[in-house]
Amino acid sequence: MNINECMEFINSYSKSGGKITDLSRAENLMKLIGNPEKNLKFVHIAGTNGKGSTLEYISNALIFSGYKTGQFTSPYILRYNDRIRINGTEINDDTLCGICSLIKEKIDNKPYSQFEITMAVAFLWYVREKCDIVVLETGIGGLLDCTNVIPFPLLSVITSISLDHTDILGDTVEKITVHKAGIIKENSAVVVAKDNTNENVLEIIRKTAREKNAEFIEAEPCKPAFDGGLVSQFIYKGQHYKPAMFGIHQYYNAQTALTACVYLRKHGFDIPDENIKKSVETTQVKARVQYINGNPPVIVDGGHNPSGVSMLSLVLMYLSTRNRKIYTVMGMVDSKDFTDCVKTIAPQSDKLFAVDSFAPNAVTTCDIENLAGFYTESEISTSLADAVGKATALATENDGIVVVCGSLYLASEYLNSIGK
Repeated sequence: MNINECMEFINSYSKSGGKITDLSRAENLMKLIGNPEKNLKFVHIAGTNGKGSTLEYISNALIFSGYKTGQFTSPYILRYNDRIRINGTEINDDTLCGICSLIKEKIDNKPYSQFEITMAVAFLWYVREKCDIVVLETGIGGLLDCTNVIPFPLLSVITSISLDHTDILGDTVEKITVHKAGIIKENSAVVVAKDNTNENVLEIIRKTAREKNAEFIEAEPCKPAFDGGLVSQFIYKGQHYKPAMFGIHQYYNAQTALTACVYLRKHGFDIPDENIKKSVETTQVKARVQYINGNPPVIVDGGHNPSGVSMLSLVLMYLSTRNRKIYTVMGMVDSKDFTDCVKTIAPQSDKLFAVDSFAPNAVTTCDIENLAGFYTESEISTSLADAVGKATALATENDGIVVVCGSLYLASEYLNSIGK
C-alpha cells in the first residue's frame, strides 16, 4: 500500500461513520486489531476549547522529562499525519501505510468512521514504539467518543466547556457537559479547568466524579501576573510563568496542564517543576491565536465557536488599543454559529474580507459580508489568496496586522499554501 492507496482507504470511511448509541463499534474495532489500548497508559482530555493547547503543555513537560509520549489530536492542521505523533514527530508515510495495510486485512465491513480508523492506527503505532504514556484528545464530546474505549486512564482532564456541536451533544451547556464528563472512569481522577465558572457545569462534573468514586481536582490556583500585554502570565510557587502563546485563555490552559503534571508526578512520573515551566514558556500550537512575525505580522486562528472566537477578539481588542489596524480574512463552515462569531470579530476589524472557497460547506461570502457590513467595512473575496493579498497590502501600508480566522479548515489552507 502506497500513500495514495493508504489515504484512499482512510477516506473510504465517512467522517462520522454510522449513527452510534454506544461504544460497541469502536470496541469491536479494537478487538479485531488486538486491543492495543490495553497496553498503553493514557491522559484523556475532553472539553470544548483548550484541549489542543493543554495537551501540548502536558506532552512537552513529559517529553522534557524523558518520557516517550504519544500525542493524539484532531483535526489535523497541515496534513493527516500530524494528528498522530510521538515526542512531537508525526507518523511517517511508510509507517502509516504499513499499519493501514494491517488494519485493512483485519477489520470487517462495519461503517467505521475516519476518526476510529485513525485512532486504531495511532494506538498500534504507540504500542509498537513502546510509548511510556499517551496524551489523548477526544474528537467530539467524550461519553460516546470512540477514544472512550480506553481502559482506566492515569488521569482525565476537562478543559473549558461551552456550546459547540449542539446537533450532536445537545443544545445546552449542561447537556454538553454530561458528554464531556463521560470520560471520567471508576476509581480514577479528573482535573477541571478554572475557566469552567458555570456552577451547573461544575456540579455535573462533581456528581459524575462522585458516582465513579473519582477524585475531583480543580486546576491549581495560580496568582495572575497580567502586565496588560498579549501574554497571560502567572506565578506558581514563587516562579513566574510566561506562556509562549497569546491570549488570556492560555492562563487557564497552562494552569490545567500544570495541575495534571503535578498529579502525574504524585503517581510515578518524575516531572520536575523546571520542565513544566519550560513547557509553558516554549509550547506553541499552530492555528491557536498563532502569531507569525513578519511585515506585516499575521495572526492565524482556527477558533470556530463563540467562546473560542471571543478569546481571539480580546487579543484584537488589545492590539486596537495599541493603534494597530486589523485587517481580517474570515470564513466559517455552516455547522457553526457564524452569526455570533462574525458579530464578535467584525467590530474589532478595520476591514473584513469574506471567503468561502476553503470548504464545500463554507458559509457564503455574501452571508458573512452582509453581516460584517453592519460593524465595519467589508468586502467579498474570490479566493483566500485574493483576500490575504488585499489584507496584506492594507496592513503593510497602515502598520497593521493581518488576521486569518473562523475555521480550522481555513487556517489549514492558509498555513499549507500562503503562510508557507
